[in-house]
Amino acid sequence: MPEVIVVGAGVMGASTAFHLAERGARSVTVVDARRAGEGMSSRSSALVRMHYTFEPEVRLAVDSLAYFRDWPERVGRPPVFRECAFVRIVNPGEADLLRKNVEMQRACGAEAEVITADDLRELEPRWHADDVVAAAYEPYAGYGDGAVVAGDLLSRAREMGVAYRPNTPVRGLLHDGGRVRGVRTDDGELTADLVVLATGVWTRPLLAPLGVDLPIEAEYHEVVVMRDGPIARTACIDSVTGAYFRPEGGGLLLGEFVGPRDGIDPDDFPQNPGEPSVMAMVERAAHRVPALAEAGIARGVTGIYDMSPDARPLLGPVAGIDGLIVAAGFSGMGFKICPAVGRALAELALGEPQTVDVSAFTPDRFAEGNPITPPYGYTDD
Repeated sequence: MPEVIVVGAGVMGASTAFHLAERGARSVTVVDARRAGEGMSSRSSALVRMHYTFEPEVRLAVDSLAYFRDWPERVGRPPVFRECAFVRIVNPGEADLLRKNVEMQRACGAEAEVITADDLRELEPRWHADDVVAAAYEPYAGYGDGAVVAGDLLSRAREMGVAYRPNTPVRGLLHDGGRVRGVRTDDGELTADLVVLATGVWTRPLLAPLGVDLPIEAEYHEVVVMRDGPIARTACIDSVTGAYFRPEGGGLLLGEFVGPRDGIDPDDFPQNPGEPSVMAMVERAAHRVPALAEAGIARGVTGIYDMSPDARPLLGPVAGIDGLIVAAGFSGMGFKICPAVGRALAELALGEPQTVDVSAFTPDRFAEGNPITPPYGYTDD
């Protein structure tokens, strides 16, 4: 078996190390600039849902849900998953696309169905539903905590023999011709047969010296936790308002689909949401949940998405570079699929058959002019 260095101890790096250890990998070292889960994983909204428009995404989400539900048995740690219902609302003209996607999701094992506006009113009487033609409904979705999940996975991996080097920034990749042979840190060089880069928004500059330019952009996002408003029972992603929300304690966590990219530095960005953008966010979401207009704001969180051009991850080896696997560009979906992605990366590293085929997510697809285009994608997919 190869010696493996995993760079990054967020949910992806920790999950990869966990699955490598489960498979008996003989030498695995996790290196991180901070500590487990302290990067963008700690800032994730951590919503778990199955509604995607691309079949491999759905299969990764379905497999990951099983991990979240059975966390104590699979990871040996206390439960991390909080169950709630989930609704996906699309623009009225895309209801037929939604029906096709739910059909595909059900074929992949997702518990999902199409509901009407009347069904939605029965589910959530305080929501505005007059503009809903059809919605996707998942009764057993939920949410978690990115920092806890990363910490649990890495802790269990360490119990199985994985080495861990926190507070050790990787300054570059050691490479000889077309092969990566390890990493360079402030504490010296570490060598291995294989390096897994699970470094999110910090991936692009690490690859640039190798002549590899993966089109990953940093996108700034804000979320707020509302208080003294409606008690949320159902999570929602809503194309009509451009907002998403989920339960959070006794209130509701609220965010938006998109954010700015120009001049965004993942090492230097605002740590608190701006008041004008928060007010606009609440106003849009109040179209769906009118009681939000009277709710207070408990706190805000900011973070950075590692966006790819088709808003889907880049997973696997890079053409012309041996000894390297990339896991980046998750575009805001990383938490909910991290258990299955970590397993897929471990399988790639060890040359094992893929439980879920992730070849469509190859990092080379953009250079090859082959971005992912779902058959029934939404305009804001």
